[in-house]
Amino acid sequence: MLVFAACQKDPVPSKDATLDGVSVDVSMFSKSARKLFVLNEGGMGSNNATLDFLRFEDGKYISSAFRKMNPEIGAGLGDVGNDIAVHGDEVWIVVNNSGIVEVISAVDETEIAAIPVPTPRSIAFDDKYAYVTSWAGAYVTYGTDYSVTDSKNPKGQVYRINLGTKKIEGSVEVGYQPEGIAVYNGKLYVANSGGIASQLPPTYSYDNTVSIIDAASFKVSQTVQVEVNLKNVHATSGGTIYVTTLGNYWDIHSGLYAFPAANPSQVARVTGVGIKEENSYVTASCQEGDTIYCLGTATEFDWSAPREYYVWSVSGERLSLYPLELEGTPYGISVLEEHILVADAGDYFNPGTLSCYSLDSKKDKRWSVSAGVCPGHFALY
Repeated sequence: MLVFAACQKDPVPSKDATLDGVSVDVSMFSKSARKLFVLNEGGMGSNNATLDFLRFEDGKYISSAFRKMNPEIGAGLGDVGNDIAVHGDEVWIVVNNSGIVEVISAVDETEIAAIPVPTPRSIAFDDKYAYVTSWAGAYVTYGTDYSVTDSKNPKGQVYRINLGTKKIEGSVEVGYQPEGIAVYNGKLYVANSGGIASQLPPTYSYDNTVSIIDAASFKVSQTVQVEVNLKNVHATSGGTIYVTTLGNYWDIHSGLYAFPAANPSQVARVTGVGIKEENSYVTASCQEGDTIYCLGTATEFDWSAPREYYVWSVSGERLSLYPLELEGTPYGISVLEEHILVADAGDYFNPGTLSCYSLDSKKDKRWSVSAGVCPGHFALY
């Protein structure tokens, strides 16, 4: 026994164990997870996207972890962090304006690979590939009189990246300016927004479709019409596909739509008895288990009115409207163990905040901490 004990090695501490941060109360969480990663988008053209994380072991909120753990990468994380997801012990970060998908260690935030993808937007996985939506270089430039001086409006792509080699193994064309993506039962569900196409030929309109891709053949097998300017996609274990729309900012409101994977043509807006229409708008959304949580504001068309945000959810046939009310500029949400984490973008130019609220109490803000510029995306490890 003495010999056996002498051969045991102390656990090697993570390289990021020495990173210190601001202490927050994590006593409400079971600590079944190690970290919550927070991706701060930064400002377009400012090259100031950053990665923070909340360490559940000691309740430390650590800012700019990517830069601290990769000082040799002078450009930092890059320009406009658009999405983040954990797969195994890796964190995949979509950096839109820099045109890369950054892969880092979830254990210590050190870089594993930087994969070039043109104007990438969102990411999802199956057991072999990462799938990344791409605007395929679409852009529009305006002059001082707001007229279009330059533009490019190709249809979007979904890129397939081998999880092992970190190499791109093909792409498939979808609709205009694809955003969110989800994987369910061998199919990929892609929300097409048409955010640039709405201002350019040939359509001068938002896209309103979900492209369904068969993962085995990597071809579009079906296109489903939902509503204009689609954003996020969520898939439940029972095969319900949820899609959010931002509307056209004028006469079509935002909302949540659903259809069964087994019959995608059965598209319906999610509403509930006793839930007013203005309480079913969607500014941001997230998924915990099979529950979809949405953040909305009844004054989304009234730009002069003070914005008061509310939270609601759908799980199966049950819709819930929570007593919680939020102010500021909520930009992204994540729900964890009956608490909601709200990323407040503030003025979009200066550091925002991350706040933790109890879902069952209107006034119960548990804590708030300073984040990077325009925090908005979360991933749990």
